[in-house]
Amino acid sequence: MMIKDKMSDFFVGIIGFSLIAVFTSAWFTHLFVCFSDDRWGFLIAGAFMFPIAIVHGVGIWFGAW
Repeated sequence: MMIKDKMSDFFVGIIGFSLIAVFTSAWFTHLFVCFSDDRWGFLIAGAFMFPIAIVHGVGIWFGAW
């Protein structure tokens, strides 16, 4: 039973780390695009309300905007 618990903890850790990496990368994508396009209002909004920046960053990756 202990091996199963350790494996599930391992996979939960991998999934958690992956989500944090994706969210951070999307946030940096948002920052880079807003700096390069001079969108200062959107940059400030994404900096204070990071879910907006994450959605915007992922949208940029998939070509939504």
